[in-house]
Amino acid sequence: MSTPAAEHVPGLAPAGGSAARARGLTKAYGSGETTVLALDGVDVDIARGRFTAVMGPSGSGKSTLMHCLAGLDTVSAGQVWLGDTEITGLKDRELTRLRRDRIGFMFQSFNLIPTLNAAENITLPMDIAGQKPDQAWLDQVIDTLGLRDRLKHRPAQLSGGQQQRVACARALASRPELIFADEPTGNLDSRAGLEVLAFLREAVDSLGQTVVMVTHDPGAAAHSDLVLFLADGRIVDEMRQPTAEAVLERMKRFDVIRAQFDGESGDGSGPAAVGAGSGEK
Repeated sequence: MSTPAAEHVPGLAPAGGSAARARGLTKAYGSGETTVLALDGVDVDIARGRFTAVMGPSGSGKSTLMHCLAGLDTVSAGQVWLGDTEITGLKDRELTRLRRDRIGFMFQSFNLIPTLNAAENITLPMDIAGQKPDQAWLDQVIDTLGLRDRLKHRPAQLSGGQQQRVACARALASRPELIFADEPTGNLDSRAGLEVLAFLREAVDSLGQTVVMVTHDPGAAAHSDLVLFLADGRIVDEMRQPTAEAVLERMKRFDVIRAQFDGESGDGSGPAAVGAGSGEK
């Protein structure tokens, strides 16, 4: 699925309605013989107003891809755009402002301030930036997430699912162009996890948000519109309108192919073979 990047014209974003996109995205750690290639020439488009899940085995590059698309990590080569803005090459201060104003984040750890109540945690990023929330939008987010009667409660007074809903509301409160969620149900029980996934789905369907979620859970991925599968730093497959059963089956096929290559001497063709064996698109 990854193809060579087209010639880059400085300051010109590719046409289309993508919330984010990357061309030739490469991320390497270390140098010389110790170099680890986390992303290998990835081309990806994140559709606006859709829910995209990113899956892959440990070390496949899925979290690195999210961090590069979100401007949380620098790239070794290639370009990344948020909407019409190319973020590769932006200075730290510009990136900080862009993340604050245009991106929402949800992580496995809720990252709530224990001394603040739910309402204060929700508006904290905007308060720091000196921005006033759109009250009508904020009310819609709070009601959609079912937090109206929990706004005065501090995190210690909330269940894990309620805390993650507060984190979700915080990500949505500034009406960002894109929400990145990194294993958002990882610290939740199954019931609370399903609630959070339902709220993310509702954010896309009813609030018009764009969500990118990194997950290892086929059941979580089934809430998305599109699943992107990574292996060895490349996007090797995708699945539209996923079901938990279909995603699980696809992941099992990756495991079988990976085991076959781990048992051979290898000639560097592993990622391509994974893509071919899984019906690369």
